[in-house]
Amino acid sequence: MSCHSATTKVLPNSQKRIAVIGQPNTGKSTFFNRLTGSNASVGNWSGITVDLLQAEINLNNEVVEVVDLPGIYDFNGFSDDEKVVQRFLETFPLDLAIIIINATQIDRTLRLILEMKRLGLPCVVMLNMADEAKRYGVEINHYQLQEILGIPCFSISAKYGKGFIQAVRGIEKALSTQEDSFILKDIHDFLSTNPVTETEINSILEKTVKVPPEEIKTITDKLDRILLHPIFGIPLFFISMLGIFFLIWYLGLPSQDIMGNITDWISGQIIEPTIQPLPEIVQNFLLNGVWLGVATVASFVPLIVLFFFVMAAVEDSGYLARSAYLMDALMEKLGLDGRAFVMQMMGFGCNVPALMGTRVIRSQPMRWLSMLIIPFALCSARLAVFVFIIAAIFPPNLGPIILFSLYLLSFIASFFVAFVFSKTKEFQSQEPFIIELPPYRLPTLRQVLLRGWGEVKEFLRRATNFIIIGCVAVWFLTYFPENSIGLETWGGQLGILLQPIMQPIGIDPYLTLSLIFGFIAKEIVVGSFATIYGLSSSALTQHIALTITPAAAVSFCVFCLLYTPCLSTVATIKAESKSTIFTLFSLLFSLVYAWICAFIFYHLALTLFPI
Repeated sequence: MSCHSATTKVLPNSQKRIAVIGQPNTGKSTFFNRLTGSNASVGNWSGITVDLLQAEINLNNEVVEVVDLPGIYDFNGFSDDEKVVQRFLETFPLDLAIIIINATQIDRTLRLILEMKRLGLPCVVMLNMADEAKRYGVEINHYQLQEILGIPCFSISAKYGKGFIQAVRGIEKALSTQEDSFILKDIHDFLSTNPVTETEINSILEKTVKVPPEEIKTITDKLDRILLHPIFGIPLFFISMLGIFFLIWYLGLPSQDIMGNITDWISGQIIEPTIQPLPEIVQNFLLNGVWLGVATVASFVPLIVLFFFVMAAVEDSGYLARSAYLMDALMEKLGLDGRAFVMQMMGFGCNVPALMGTRVIRSQPMRWLSMLIIPFALCSARLAVFVFIIAAIFPPNLGPIILFSLYLLSFIASFFVAFVFSKTKEFQSQEPFIIELPPYRLPTLRQVLLRGWGEVKEFLRRATNFIIIGCVAVWFLTYFPENSIGLETWGGQLGILLQPIMQPIGIDPYLTLSLIFGFIAKEIVVGSFATIYGLSSSALTQHIALTITPAAAVSFCVFCLLYTPCLSTVATIKAESKSTIFTLFSLLFSLVYAWICAFIFYHLALTLFPI
């Protein structure tokens, strides 16, 4: 067997670089967050199609770059994440690799260490979750393991910080001995001719690891008997999701109102007096163009913060992985897997964080299919539109039934699209659903806050400029020609121009113009009615009740549910997919799909509500 390495030495970098590598659910991200604090951000890596977190930290009195690579099981597969890791290691110089393994499952994670050693890259090993391993009766002689591997090994708990100081010192020592950076070459081909065998692995385990003679029944085993029960598991999952939904609903929506009051106060007390001396057109531009964009972003922040803090806690607890496992059988028939369903559920709070959550899906075709259907989830912003329209048009006893039907339609519309598109080459994934079920853990406040805040920062970074630019563009449509209102504006004329398309589904120019406003954010739809119709809020409801038929109202709600999502969602689709073509396709498809469904429901409603 050949024992040469696959590394190539390169000249020293001006800045040293460390990569954090490990299998999924080994605590790799927890270790990365503890090592880097809150300094992490998404890096721009040429040729890399997924987001990689990077941060700069001080080691040995010099600034070192740390990169968190996607979780992989080994280098033998061809999954998207494994390709990303291989491409990174074969493209960017590296000074050190930190390999994170789950000490409670060292038999399953040892292969990755041996592969990295065989590749010849300088490494240190972190035996993470050492506290759990001890609790389960697993004993690892990490000194002997270190001697056999010839790689520094440290027993730590990234969650609680146990052994972390010694581990950092070990990283500094290993880094100080490296004068040159390394690039790997032909990783897959090299390991194919220099494979790691099960006999190499078993020999090391026999010498360094002791396991209890009988399997210890843990709290995880007891909980799984209930939460993964073949009959009760799925109902309990829905109850749990319902609880999360209620939490986000009752805390997130009021916080949005508070944020709205804050932005209104800033607008009235600070911005308007400040811009008073400026020409009227400049005032209007700054207030209804630029500031509207800022306020739109601000309105999402409380919901985003709450969502990611809750989801970080659920994921760290170990239950999110089990939720995906429970729903996988159903979603497999639709060309998806269990994780896609979890994100679809979260879309009922807000489409944006649900789309960002698709990062956990390894297959790109499946991830794109998930991103295609998530915007059909009836988010809280659309809910406000539907409640207003339904309350104005329909009798009180029909309101809850129609609203529930719209929720049901959002599921049916999503699943139908998933079923159809999963049959096509572009959205078909052959990758099996593999997921580790980690033990249940009590999330720590520090890790929840770090992970949640990191996601919030990414949302703000990516969405803010996009939304402000979009708001400014719509301002031009609804302001010019000067001193014009409603259908007299360019936006109004656009509504009239689109009548040959919108009239067959019962939507008049006024409602069409409100849908144009809704492209910025669905919250704006209700607020735009008063401006479009030129009526006070008290007279608006009565006017809508007299001018919009029940069939047109149903069509409007169906179209609003399925058509082009808000700018925040579009920005997130573009950022997460890294594809302009896919983003444009999702926009055009949602418009066509919304029109077809609205046409069908409009003519069905004409039969039920002929007036």
